[in-house]
Amino acid sequence: MRFAPVSFRPTFGRVLSVLTAVIAVLGIGGLVVAGDWSSLLRYVWGLLLIAALGFALFWFPRLDVEEHAITVRNVFSSVIVPWTAVQRIDTKYALTLYTSEGKITVWASPAPNRYASQVSSTVDTRVAGQESGGSIRPGDLIHTASGAAAFVIRRHWQQLRDDGFLDNAVVEQGSMKKQLHTVTIVVLGALAVATVLGFVL
Repeated sequence: MRFAPVSFRPTFGRVLSVLTAVIAVLGIGGLVVAGDWSSLLRYVWGLLLIAALGFALFWFPRLDVEEHAITVRNVFSSVIVPWTAVQRIDTKYALTLYTSEGKITVWASPAPNRYASQVSSTVDTRVAGQESGGSIRPGDLIHTASGAAAFVIRRHWQQLRDDGFLDNAVVEQGSMKKQLHTVTIVVLGALAVATVLGFVL
């Protein structure tokens, strides 16, 4: 079976990350123009922390749905989930994959607010109902971040089951690969410490 890979990244999140970077640059630029070097030395770390947090929280997270696995890149770690490990897909608070080794919340696919259903079309609601098994949440609607991703995952997962690829599949413990984002953790930690020291000293 051939499957076209799909990636999901929240557009609004990327806009937020750019805005936080702009705020940081303006803050640093203002201190430079004013020639306030002592304040710059104290507060530049906090401004850089704001920008780094914006990118860590809103730019880098993504969801890659591929033929043989699902890759979830969250803020501090990435997880590769083979299709055989998937047990259930939920969208109550965010797209969540229930697997043989626990649940994985997808940071890049948050559920919408409760008013999302008010702007959904009849087709949107019907398709979401078919794919989710009849129980529709706002997060299942395919025009939302969580709903679009859940739609693609559920459809391919169902195709794999229909074609027998998941029949009697043996899921070995540790088949899911997790990788910590060491650089992100170290950079945020160092900037947080520098920010505190800048305010205290």
